[in-house]
Amino acid sequence: MRVVLASQNRHKLKELQAILSQYGIEVVLQSELGICVDVEETGQTFEENSMIKAKAVMESCCLPTIADDSGLVVNALGGAPGVHSARYGGKACKTDLDRTKLLLKAMDGMEDRTASFVCVITFLLPNGKAFVAKGSCDGLITNEIIGSGGFGYDPVFYVPQEHCTLAELPEDRKNEISHRANALRALAEQLEKEQFNDYQ
Repeated sequence: MRVVLASQNRHKLKELQAILSQYGIEVVLQSELGICVDVEETGQTFEENSMIKAKAVMESCCLPTIADDSGLVVNALGGAPGVHSARYGGKACKTDLDRTKLLLKAMDGMEDRTASFVCVITFLLPNGKAFVAKGSCDGLITNEIIGSGGFGYDPVFYVPQEHCTLAELPEDRKNEISHRANALRALAEQLEKEQFNDYQ
């Protein structure tokens, strides 16, 4: 079965392929099929935005589609930046570094530094069947930028069991413990439980 990934991100593609190939699923980027859909993420939750993206792409190609939505949830900020993680700070923040600095400023002096990266994956079939899986990675927001790897908020997200920030972890290790990796494992468990091969 060929499944369209509602994204242009080849890193996501690699992660998905590694898990879903065992179910006879070939994942391709939407661009590889000439699909150009500009989706407005109007949902209030990761679940809603993930479904919005999956539906938009599936309706344009009539093929099984997979989409994800993810972000950083900081407890002391009431869950912000949350679904707005990639747009945190609005037009004033043009880069990941701008958004990271704004986050540190917002957290200045706060004792509660607990936070989670959250990812929700929606796998939508043309017959209306949907598989939705959620994964998270818990950690703490640092007081300064540490590490040069990764992207987004990785340099200020400290993972206690790893004794470093995500930006300091080797990529292969990060991919093992990340919110997206955990969501993919949850999705794989659903497919196994539902005997997904029966749908093909």
